[in-house]
Amino acid sequence: QVQLVESGGGSVQAGGSLRLSCAASKYTYSTSCMGWFRQAPGKEREGVAIIWTGGGVTSYADSVKGRFTISQDNAKNTLYLQMNSLKSEDTAMYYCAAASSCVRLWAGRADYWGQGTQVTVSS
Repeated sequence: QVQLVESGGGSVQAGGSLRLSCAASKYTYSTSCMGWFRQAPGKEREGVAIIWTGGGVTSYADSVKGRFTISQDNAKNTLYLQMNSLKSEDTAMYYCAAASSCVRLWAGRADYWGQGTQVTVSS
């Protein structure tokens, strides 16, 4: 079993920045690909960004390209999401997730999910 614990959410004004963290209890085959998802009230969950933990290859949703950056610190088993130029439409619960393949992860078929951290952007 892998536990994922997110932190770093909060409230910020539009144009501001936040950095989310996701601490994994361990890295295994099931954390080969890790990423961030979000779900706003009344909307479906959507993928935000993913990273192949073995090589650092990243992929982003079009809505966050150029504003968000996903990164990892393998020594700390921690995933990050740096969010800049935040917009009101970025308001959502953000979830960390892990899977053995990035194809499965982008499809939302994660092996593990965190409990989520709320991000609220006011305009």
